[in-house]
This record gives sequence, structure tokens and C-alpha cells, in this order.
Amino acid sequence: MTCHLCSGACSGADLTALLAPELTWLWKALAAAADRRGDEALTRGPAVTVTIPASPAQRAAAAGLIGGRPLAPGQRRRLDLNELTTALTIRGPALTPGAVAAHACGRRLAEKARARAEQKASGDRLHHQLQARAEAWPEHVRELVEPATAFARLHSLGWITRILNTPDPDALLNQAIEVAGRLPRPGHRIDRRTLVPGDPHALDGGPLPALVLALAQSSGTTPRSAWARLGVDYDNLLGGLLITGVTPKGWQIPPNATFTVPPRELAEIAWESPPTAGTWVFVTENPSVLAAASSQALVDDTAETPRVICTAGTPSQVECAAIGALADVGWRVAIRADFDPAGLAHMRALLAAAPTAVPWRMNAADYESVAQHGAIKLRLQESDSPWDPHLAPAMKAHSAHVYEEDLLPLLLTDIAAGAPVAPAGQHPAADASHSRLGAE
Repeated sequence: MTCHLCSGACSGADLTALLAPELTWLWKALAAAADRRGDEALTRGPAVTVTIPASPAQRAAAAGLIGGRPLAPGQRRRLDLNELTTALTIRGPALTPGAVAAHACGRRLAEKARARAEQKASGDRLHHQLQARAEAWPEHVRELVEPATAFARLHSLGWITRILNTPDPDALLNQAIEVAGRLPRPGHRIDRRTLVPGDPHALDGGPLPALVLALAQSSGTTPRSAWARLGVDYDNLLGGLLITGVTPKGWQIPPNATFTVPPRELAEIAWESPPTAGTWVFVTENPSVLAAASSQALVDDTAETPRVICTAGTPSQVECAAIGALADVGWRVAIRADFDPAGLAHMRALLAAAPTAVPWRMNAADYESVAQHGAIKLRLQESDSPWDPHLAPAMKAHSAHVYEEDLLPLLLTDIAAGAPVAPAGQHPAADASHSRLGAE
């Protein structure tokens, strides 16, 4: 059986004298050199410099291995690796300085260098695999992905390491290449569940869908929007908007009912007009806000049905457009999200789709009224909260997220009142119109 420490260099050797405790200092110095150089044999290359120990016994034990003048305590001596290798062959025909050092230290030498070399070889294999297989892509996919630069892009995003850490890297990359090759031509669409023949759930989770999106350079606020950019329908039945108090045109909804409008219906949504001009609808990120508002209305028989729409996370492009369409039929729209980077992106997406919408309790004063100091490193700048340039710096200064539930009593008060009300102490640089919302 091959030795796991030195790959068999110790075969037929007598290591007893070489592994005496008095020589441990020498082999440790050589092991350190082997690790630095990435050379587990140490039979050639620059001499290794060692410091001679003070112990007479240690110096005497090394005298036969370190030639030249007598060894003196504290002296720096250079070991010629060729000469040392020759001296070791007396104890074993294949012995090397590195092999003896590995046995003395009880471990394989140069492991990190070997791991780096193996990872590079594996990465080179994946590079060749990607380039060779990508050449078979249809022309429209090659224009989208560009095989010559695809590997470098994946490497810069950390994907090569992630692929190599999966149980079967070759299979994962091959499957991602095959899926990318089935992306539709511009102007055409395909159901995501048909991209992997025989396995409609292959792109539901795990590294494969994210790898395909990275290959195709597609990103979005949600996986749904990222796939949509590629002409792939993520799923037009699941997800959508949770709603109470607002009705799609022609729908018959029981009073106080909460219901979901799926993406398929949102794509062509038409809303009923508000009961009176300028009636507010509140858009939230988290279902807990809608649930609390509905429960509060059920307890109070005299309360009107709350008008709340919940995106249940960051909205897709279809959902943003559907919310924007509310203003087209006369609704006034108040929007908010969590105070975290995703929530700010959520707000920017909604404001782009609904320019007349009003940020609702979503400024620096609102944040600071409940924020604690944390330890989250937030890389934010003023442009991340364009409706209030003071908000992002405040979040960065506090290093903490704040969630909608932290403001729930205030949010429920606004919903029950039927209009968003700006809090006291609003930063003077924020949109001055907010302070008038409750009176309009």
C-alpha cells in the first residue's frame, strides 16, 4: 500500500535513526520550506536555511546530515538539497528530505499548494468543457452569452469555486450549458418548466437555475424578473399580489375577503375605480401588515374594509406594473417596504412603475424612530433612497435593518384612517408633500 505521507518514497527505508527526537527541529524546518515552495520532495532547488539549536545532542544528531564545518549554537546554515538527498539514500533508495520531514511531522507536506494546483487543473477542465460545449449553442444564444468570455465572467463571480464544491461539477456545468442552449430566440417565450426535458422541477431550486442566469448575464429584483429578461416564463400561476379592499374589474369579491391575483391575471389587469376620487390604497411588502389590518377590521364592525395590497417580498415587473395601473383609474397609492437594501430596491422599482405613488412612513425620521444600533455592514449611498436622500445614510450609520412589523401600530393607524400620515419630526429635506397627506 502506498504511504499516505510521502507517496511511497519511504518504501524499503529504515527511518528509525532519522526520526529520533533530536532531529525533529531539522525536519520541521524542512517541512515549513516544503509548504512554502509547494514541493513535497525537496530534492532540488535553492538551499534551505536553518538555525542550529543550542542542544549538544540535537547538534550531534544533525552532524551527519549537515556537511561542512562543525555546527555552532545559533548559527545559520544552508542545506544543499542535492547533498542531503544523497545522504538520505543510505537509509532508503527513494528517500527524499521531504519524505522524511513528512514522517517526522506526521502529515503530508505542501497540501495547500497541491490543492491549488488541483483546483486550477479542475478549473481548466471546466473552462475547456464550457468552450467546447458552448460552440454548439444556437447563434442567438452565443450572441447572448459569448462563449469566449463566459468562463472568465463565471470565475469573477465566484461561480467556478461554487461549481467545484458540488458533488458532480462536470454534470452541473453540462446541465447549465444545455439549459442555456434552449433559451428562446428574441421575441419568443418558453415555460421555465420545459427547459429541462423530463424534469419540470429541475430549475425550482439549487445551484442550477442561478448558474444558468449567471451564464446568460441576466439579473433582476426576483428570479421571476431575471428569467423574464430571457424570454422565460417563470411561473404565471404562483405568486402575485395579496389584496383586500381593491377589486379587479369585473371580479365579484365578498366583502372583507383577502385574495390573491396571480401573475397570469396581473399581466392584463384592469382595476375597478375607487369609490370616491382620491381614495388611498396601501401597498406593503409583508403579509403580516395586511393580516393585521384585516383582523383589526373584523374586530370593529363599523370599520371599512382596509384597502391593502401586499407584494409578499420584492415585486416582479408584472406586479410593479399592476400597482402602477391603480393610479391610472384614480387610486392614490401609498407604498412602503422594509428598511433594508432589498426594501430600498423594492421602493425604487415601485416608484419607477408608479411615479405618482407616495412613500409611506419610509423616510429617515420613520427609520430612526425605531432603529437600534446594529453591526450589519450596509453599503448604501444617497441615491439608494431617492425619495429621501437622508434615509440611506441614516441606515448606514445605524448599521441595522428595520422591518415593517416594527412600525405596525402606526401603519395600522394610517390604514384605519384611510390616508397615510407623516410622522412628527420628519426630516426637513424630505418631500414636503408628505406632511399634508393626512389633510388632503
